Amino acid sequence: MTAKRSHFLEVATVFVFVMQLEVFETPITAIDPGRVEAHIGHTPLLRLRLDLSPGVQVFAKAEHLNPGGSVKDRAALSMILEGERSGKLKAGMTILDATSGNTGIAYAMIGASRGYTVKVCLPKNASPARKRILRSYGVEIVETDPMLSTDGAQLLAREIFGENPEKYFYPDQYNNEANWLAHYETTANEIWQQTEGRVTHFVTGLGTTGTFVGVTRRLRELNPRLKAIAVQPESPLHGLEGLKHLPSAITPGIFDESLVTETLEVATEDALLMTSKLARQEGLLVGPSSGANVFAAWRVAAALREPAVVVTVLCDGGERYLND
Repeated sequence: MTAKRSHFLEVATVFVFVMQLEVFETPITAIDPGRVEAHIGHTPLLRLRLDLSPGVQVFAKAEHLNPGGSVKDRAALSMILEGERSGKLKAGMTILDATSGNTGIAYAMIGASRGYTVKVCLPKNASPARKRILRSYGVEIVETDPMLSTDGAQLLAREIFGENPEKYFYPDQYNNEANWLAHYETTANEIWQQTEGRVTHFVTGLGTTGTFVGVTRRLRELNPRLKAIAVQPESPLHGLEGLKHLPSAITPGIFDESLVTETLEVATEDALLMTSKLARQEGLLVGPSSGANVFAAWRVAAALREPAVVVTVLCDGGERYLND
């Protein structure tokens, strides 16, 4: 064998090895139907038994029945898949983000299924149950100043990512288009089909604002007269984990205020009372942000005198708020 041919074979062998390594290190974005993430979405739409004018109905999208226990499963999957498609997320990297808990849990579940470790920046006053769930998945938790809420968690996550960008995939859920697109492509279309195109009002809380923006954008394409009601806590100091008081917080980059028909503010006490009613009268054990959504939807529906279909969201399950 000549020296030139020997050199060619060595180069070819190295090339093939590198190509195989690249294929191995870049996850396939297809979803295996046998994996847990394949079962995200297609949640039921439940009619709530509220005393309203004839023809006025309130339905709740049971997002707490997603495999990770919250509406955030949809956005987390969308952002992870987009990270894989774009090449920003590769094998061996750690998923890093700020969270109030639910998105972190969704990252953890999907990350475990797809082979990623997860690190989250989380306000110290997040519920102990959420922290236990995260640690059960093996998540590394960095606790942040509770007085800064998720704003403080965002700032720290950016700092950690900036120090070692090669190590982390930072979805930045508050500014990631794949967040709201998850709801544009799935949640909204499910609501349209489940209401047989009769939905007239959509009511949901603002956190990352992904659910509100994605669902409203798509439903408005299907029904330009749709009214979209944004829900937020009545003050900066509140007990509604996952929701933002936008006037006093960092506004998410994905938020589109032009979509808002009306904004309703809900007191923590009213949300907690509704949360209790949902458990005892509807058999729905959900979290306080779900209570806030249903309370706001009830207020909207109670003022209507013409037939209407009001849809809201049950964001997460109540189990993660049951503290020792």
